[in-house]
Amino acid sequence: LHVIDLDGAKAGRPVNFEVAGRIAERTGIPVQTGGGFRTIGNIREALDAGVFRVIIGSRAFEDKDFIGECVRTFGEKVIFSVDVIGLKAGVRGWVETSDENVHEKLLPHLAENGVKEIIYTDIKSDGMLSGPNMDALRKIFEHVEMKIISAGGIKDIGHIRQLKELEVRPGAKYGVSGAIIGRAIYEGTIDLKEAINVGKENNTVS
Repeated sequence: LHVIDLDGAKAGRPVNFEVAGRIAERTGIPVQTGGGFRTIGNIREALDAGVFRVIIGSRAFEDKDFIGECVRTFGEKVIFSVDVIGLKAGVRGWVETSDENVHEKLLPHLAENGVKEIIYTDIKSDGMLSGPNMDALRKIFEHVEMKIISAGGIKDIGHIRQLKELEVRPGAKYGVSGAIIGRAIYEGTIDLKEAINVGKENNTVS
C-alpha cells in the first residue's frame, strides 16, 4: 500500500508517518510511505512505527551523499522517488523543480550508489487518467539498468497491460516492476482485484 503524507511533503518533515504505521498494523498490508523524510532519524522512526519501506524524494536531489548513506543504512527499506516534469525533477511537494537533467545526472548517481529500484512519477500524467508515459520509461532504460515502479496516468486494465510490455524479464536488472494506482480506484475506472491479477501474470509486475 502506497501512502503519501502530503502535509509532510509541504512541511519538509514527516507529519503523519504514525498513521501509516497504524494502517499497516490494522490491515496486515505492507505500507510504503513518503513525504518530508530528510534525515536518517526520520526514516528510522517510520520503520520503527511499522512502516515496511520509506520513500525518499527531495532530499536525494539536494544532497547526493544522502543517497549512499540511506542505502548503506537501510538497504531496500528505502526507495527513491523520481518525480519528473519534462527532464527536471519536481521537489518539495512539486512546488519547485531541480536544475539538473534527471536522465543525465540523478539516475546515474542513484545507480552508482547501489539503487536498484525507484518509483517514477510522471507529474503531468499524475491524476489525469491519461495513461503511463511509456516513452519516458523507455528513455530511462536507455540510461540506467534499474527497476521502476511506475506512477501517474493509470486509468484502466489496458494501461496495466501497457506497462507489462516493459516489465522486468527473468534474469534482467531493469524493467517495470510495479504500478501505483490512485485516482482510478476512487473514480471506479479500474477493478482493483483484476488489476492485481493482471499484474501478477508471469509474477513480474505487481
